[in-house]
Amino acid sequence: MLPERENAMKKRLNPVLTALIAATLFLTACGGGQVAESRLERLANPDVPAADLDQLAAGNTAFAFDLYQSVRARTGNLVYSPYSISLAFAMAYGGARGETAAQMADVLHYTLSEGQFHPAFNALDLDLSRRPDQAADVDEEDRFELTIANALWGQEDWPFLPEYLDLLATNYGAGMRLVDFANAPENARRQINNWVSDQTKKRIQDIVPPGMLDASTRLVLANAIYFKATWQYEFDPNETSDAPFYLLDGETVSVEMMRLETGKNYAYAAGDGWQAIALPYKGGLTEMVIIVPDAGNFEAFESGLTAERYDSIVSALESQQVLLAMPKFTFETDYGLSDTLAQMGMADAFDPSRADFSGMDGQRVLYVSDALHKAFIAVDEKGTEAAAATIVVMGVSAIPEEGINLTIDRPFFYAIRDVPTGTILFMGRVVDPR
Repeated sequence: MLPERENAMKKRLNPVLTALIAATLFLTACGGGQVAESRLERLANPDVPAADLDQLAAGNTAFAFDLYQSVRARTGNLVYSPYSISLAFAMAYGGARGETAAQMADVLHYTLSEGQFHPAFNALDLDLSRRPDQAADVDEEDRFELTIANALWGQEDWPFLPEYLDLLATNYGAGMRLVDFANAPENARRQINNWVSDQTKKRIQDIVPPGMLDASTRLVLANAIYFKATWQYEFDPNETSDAPFYLLDGETVSVEMMRLETGKNYAYAAGDGWQAIALPYKGGLTEMVIIVPDAGNFEAFESGLTAERYDSIVSALESQQVLLAMPKFTFETDYGLSDTLAQMGMADAFDPSRADFSGMDGQRVLYVSDALHKAFIAVDEKGTEAAAATIVVMGVSAIPEEGINLTIDRPFFYAIRDVPTGTILFMGRVVDPR
């Protein structure tokens, strides 16, 4: 073989061989199934400037309050984890391109460049994961818990790009579990729901409802977060008693009101039409900020609650003696995020005709077919337990048809024709091609 022809053949074969080798190395066993993993490990100590972390955190806060303004029209209590939503969509953003990526960045306040963004999210996530070990003077009974986990489930025969798997592995610690949405979506749904339940200590159950995953599903991205902490100043259960609570419609209801026996040093502030307090948890690394609008001022205050106003309130908090009483509460809420986020400005991600997630598989056929969020919170005399999970479901805009296999192994007719006019130039049959 001539050297130039040999070199040309090698160039054609090398990508194929590389893909085959990569596919072999990416597959590892996982609980009876397989995980498509990058050969790269998560970067445990990413070199990220403090300014990038500050910018990322500020963006997450801005999104948190934009989302609040979008969902506050719902009746009743609200609880959600903006961090969980931001993190789940960050993994999808890693595969977004063009206008789809631009809209996601605008709505979710992803203001860092792509080269900075994913390492910064990795650094922030790793930093948060260290909080339980950093908490000071917390005994085992009152141990502070904060766990954050990411996972993906992908169609087993879909051509996800190795560079996308690398991005997820190095920055989010997430391997892709291979499932068969096309033929066994219910089995995949159970796997996802079980994972979320396990990661949230069973507080978030059945986040993916029956029928949501189907033969068009190609990828599900998930984030789960669990938090449990004890108050720095615990309430004595013996001091808890029924007390009135005044609803927005003027009705008065009886609730279990927790009370401190004596005043404690809390960070407190008051402004025009509001009061605010920060309740620290043991360990000194987390706190619950509560903002209480004056009677008759709730709707006006809520409509103007932005990230900037929140920041100004937190900055105004100063240590003061406060005798505190507050109600116990436990509830959960769930959200379909697709319409909300589309209305906020990232419509392309949810539109099968416009979405561009070609960074996931090299094609423009994937789009966000559903996005779900579910959250739980319980506050009592001891402290707070909260959990949340976010699911981003990627579907294929048109299910590719199976290629037709045709073997011409019997007699046949043929015609040679002029296409523009339809004139048959030659015709005949073949009954024995020898």
